[in-house]
Amino acid sequence: MLNLFVMNSPSESLTLEQLQQQNAQLEQQNAELSAKLKWYEEQFGLAQQKRFGASSEKTHPDQLELNLFNEAEVTAAPEPEKESITYERRKASGKREEDLSKLPVETVMYALAENEQICACCGGALHEMTTETRREIAVVPPQVKVVQHVRQVYACRHCERDELKTPIVTAPMPRPAYPGSLASPSSMAHVMCQKYVSSQPLYRQEQEWSRLGYPLSRQTMANWMIYGAEQWLLPVVAEMKRHLLKQEVLHADETTLQVLKEPGKAAQSNSYMWLYRTGQGVEPVVLYDYQRTRGGDHPRDFLAGFKGYLHVDGYAGYHKVKAVTLVGCWAHARRKYDEALKVAPEARSNPHSVAAQGLAWCNQLFAVDRGLGEVTDLERLAAREEQSRPVLDAYYAWLRQQKSRAMPKSLLGQAIGYSLNQWDKLMVFMKDGRLELDNNRSERSIKPFVIGRKNWLFANTPRGAKASAAIYSVIETAKENGLHPFRYLTYLFEQLPNLPNLQEPQALEPFMPWSSQLPDFCRLS
Repeated sequence: MLNLFVMNSPSESLTLEQLQQQNAQLEQQNAELSAKLKWYEEQFGLAQQKRFGASSEKTHPDQLELNLFNEAEVTAAPEPEKESITYERRKASGKREEDLSKLPVETVMYALAENEQICACCGGALHEMTTETRREIAVVPPQVKVVQHVRQVYACRHCERDELKTPIVTAPMPRPAYPGSLASPSSMAHVMCQKYVSSQPLYRQEQEWSRLGYPLSRQTMANWMIYGAEQWLLPVVAEMKRHLLKQEVLHADETTLQVLKEPGKAAQSNSYMWLYRTGQGVEPVVLYDYQRTRGGDHPRDFLAGFKGYLHVDGYAGYHKVKAVTLVGCWAHARRKYDEALKVAPEARSNPHSVAAQGLAWCNQLFAVDRGLGEVTDLERLAAREEQSRPVLDAYYAWLRQQKSRAMPKSLLGQAIGYSLNQWDKLMVFMKDGRLELDNNRSERSIKPFVIGRKNWLFANTPRGAKASAAIYSVIETAKENGLHPFRYLTYLFEQLPNLPNLQEPQALEPFMPWSSQLPDFCRLS
């Protein structure tokens, strides 16, 4: 057999077999580079979409029409178009009346003077026939004032004259929220709510206080918040945690936090704020926990003693939590397909693309739960077994079929891989009707912290971060229980300093956010 030689250099030549190997290597390298380029393009497109695009994950109506169980229904001829007639009518004022009924009313009367109540026609006296009413919503701006607490001190005249000792009696007075400072319960609650409800940094509050007529420094406000959190709110948070650990279904999530003066860490490094909250059907509790790292030992230690179901995302650190059953999040599984569609224009316009099919499988599971409405836990469990089980079986078979067809590092490959890797946890919701399809409950609860972080950016010290966690815990739990955060915090700072033993759970029970003994003014309605 004749060997062909290609002169590569005067001293070197390659055989046909070597050339074929070299060509195969180049083709493989080209495929790898093409895959890497596609991955970078997807990541860039996804970053652009997250930065500039809509954050909504709502599915396009065309994708909702994709029925993966009955292709005949999808390809059947559409029904004749029907003409629809629309009209507009003035909206009823019932909602306005309901909204206004919650507000205090100040009435301003306008009447003619007595010398003006004369008929211009005959000169006779006028009488009141009816009234005309116009309503407006008035705003009373904040006002800073000084409250002086003065208590009387009494002595006995007789003892002063005739006895060796004179008894002195002092009138009782409530204890201050922060001894030795100008902080009142309302001012301390106001500073906390401005930062942790309205996301207003302390330097902006400093400017606002100056406009109100008093130069209150941000350092003073920080001291107020740290003292109030450590002295009065931490015992409330501890009792809230005891209540949370007694539940059988919880949710957990975590997000980053920058702490500038953290020992042993650079100011630019990330710390973490962990969130734990109750599930549906029980008194809501939302707890934040600041930690230096994202290690799984933090949820393990925080949830020590809890036994039940824990809704989480795909983070592996939650596997360290003992004696719990982890519940996967179908919203995360669905989001992977949504991201793959957002960076692939050809897939977005094709409801039968692989990414659209994966999205449709997830949508069917959510549609089943939405269609159940208000049912008992047992009824929900039975309905899922009847309606969701076939979807899950078909979806799993589809995943195994598509796994070898998608590039693992592409967004579509990651979406398919996520569902397969998390499958055991994603199936747990079929075990108990109290469980939810997703972990959105914890994502909604951590969102106020994420929004606030965009405004005040960082915590200065670990002590401040721990205080922030306590304040957020009380405020978000209060909101979940239908309380007005400012009024509730003010009430706590008025009452808790006067309790004889703040560490006893029985003493704190009337002040918990779910307590029926709270005064009505703490509630939103």
